[in-house]
Amino acid sequence: MVRLVCYFVAGGGPNMGEGKRGKRLMRKRAICRKAQRRHSHFYQRCAHWSFSPPHGEAEPIRWHRERWMLAGTALLITILSGFLIPAWATAMRPVPVAPAHTLLPLALPKLPPPTVDRSSFEAWHVVHVQPGQTLSDIFQDQGLSLADLHQVVQATDDPTPLRMIRPGDEFDFLVGPGGVLKGFRFDKDETTRTVVRFADAKPVVTTQQRELVQREHVAHGVIRDSLFGAASKAGMSDAMVVKLADVFKYDIDFIKDIRSGDSFTVIYNDVYRDGRYLHEGDIVAAEFVNQGKRYTAYRFKQADGNVGWFSEDGRPLRKSLMRTPVAFTRISSRFTMARKHPILGYTRAHKGVDYAAPKGTPIHAAGDGTIVYRGWERGYGNFVLIKHNATYSTAYGHMSRFASGEHVGTHVRQGEVIGYVGMTGLATGPHLHYEVRIDGHQVNPLTVTMPKPQPLPATQLAKFESTVVKPQLARLKMLDKRYQFARADTAAAPASND
Repeated sequence: MVRLVCYFVAGGGPNMGEGKRGKRLMRKRAICRKAQRRHSHFYQRCAHWSFSPPHGEAEPIRWHRERWMLAGTALLITILSGFLIPAWATAMRPVPVAPAHTLLPLALPKLPPPTVDRSSFEAWHVVHVQPGQTLSDIFQDQGLSLADLHQVVQATDDPTPLRMIRPGDEFDFLVGPGGVLKGFRFDKDETTRTVVRFADAKPVVTTQQRELVQREHVAHGVIRDSLFGAASKAGMSDAMVVKLADVFKYDIDFIKDIRSGDSFTVIYNDVYRDGRYLHEGDIVAAEFVNQGKRYTAYRFKQADGNVGWFSEDGRPLRKSLMRTPVAFTRISSRFTMARKHPILGYTRAHKGVDYAAPKGTPIHAAGDGTIVYRGWERGYGNFVLIKHNATYSTAYGHMSRFASGEHVGTHVRQGEVIGYVGMTGLATGPHLHYEVRIDGHQVNPLTVTMPKPQPLPATQLAKFESTVVKPQLARLKMLDKRYQFARADTAAAPASND
């Protein structure tokens, strides 16, 4: 800082005596004295502002308030310069010019006119068939006449779905002003819907494809009271329980063999259409532990298009011969070498098993084979004999009637209906007399070792193991571990005092 002090020169050198210079000096001194007198209060307050002390003083520099103010001002000016100069430089920079582009016309193909699905916004009325309803009842409930029904039947190429309706079937009606039928649609099958429109004089019939979606589910249960009870707790429907029993029916007797503590794990799917549940699907993979023995089943489509269930080693679960080819209520007589005949009154061998069942119950072929006898046989009544291979054959007696379309020489497949339960011949009640014969000799169907079915061919077996067994077996094992941990956690939890 500069000390504002006027220094007066007492005398001058040899040159100071000159007239003009002396006058200027005298004038300056006079101005200085006048300023000091007029602003004496300012000079008294700022007389100490100076960076250099007066002559003869050696006092160190001390930062007073005025010095801090000047230093702060200088610092603020420096900082503002650091911001303003780059901004000014950026503002002076020339604006970049975008490169020029050339637009070339391109001929595009014309799009087809959009198709409008009128059914998406038309007021179709959906009706589901109730038990006991007929199609004519449904038409009358919609305010339509039998003439309208006749018109619909005549317009369709295949009216079979209209003649054989079942509870749950869906029919849609489009009725215009005055109760005039404008449209009718129904399901030809699960994936095809037939639409009949009466907008013009001649009906217009079209078909629509409907996509099916399969949703997979997993169920696990431990049997305490019954299989159906455990399956219901696991979220399975009764229809799926029947399918589970049907898969393992060759290895497990679900009437006699089920025990408390048996468990099952099932991977299955349900079928949905248009976001709504349609019906239960199929079992994909299953595991059943019965009396400590583990059974597995995997669904696989073979090269010939047939779908079946196979064990882990690729053998069909379906045995070569069925032990029980009829849905029976009880075993009325077992295989024995000494039984008193209920009609003849004397003891003789009973070389078969009698399955009591209501009259008319279907009887199935125990295995693939050829019918070698079909007719009346003494004591057996209506009798059928099927030869399965060079060693095994099966016999069926006391039928009420035979299945139509079959005769000697007809090839039948396992499970195919060959007749119906009756009491022809020497019988006291309706039942099926069933025999298994090895080289022509009767053996006990309940204890005989049935021939093992042949495994899949090598090429199909490799595909079965890689695409079905490995991924599904891994899932079943993972689910078993999860449920084991859950059971362990439940067992370890402290008992409630409530």
